[in-house]
Amino acid sequence: MPLTLEERQEFLAQPHIAALSVAEGPDRGPLSVPIWYQYEPGTEPWVLTGVDSRKMRSIKAAGRFTLMVQEVMPSVRYVTVEGPVSRIVPMTDELHLEMVTRYLSGDAAEAYLKQAENFGEQAVIYLRPEHWLSADLGTS
Repeated sequence: MPLTLEERQEFLAQPHIAALSVAEGPDRGPLSVPIWYQYEPGTEPWVLTGVDSRKMRSIKAAGRFTLMVQEVMPSVRYVTVEGPVSRIVPMTDELHLEMVTRYLSGDAAEAYLKQAENFGEQAVIYLRPEHWLSADLGTS
């Protein structure tokens, strides 16, 4: 059964690991990779990636991408959101901290932030939701 708009937004707002998919060209399937994302109901989801990464190059070329999140317990549910890139901005310390503390806390967050100093220049990519798919397939 499809989820309501409110249920989709609430589900997407939870700290799942998303699968990001973006077209890679006419002779390739989409690039699909796991990624952290940030989202609050009614806003635009966003991701962080390196400014010279394969993801960034593909997203800039395609101009759009998809995020898919799922869970299998307590029931099988999923949400996909697809749409155009609304903007790309340089990553700030505040946005980086917001993303990291969505998924990690305490010492784990501090260790990750220290390691991330070696990741190189990062950017924030915002997605304007245009198409949604969702379902709750019942208990697993």
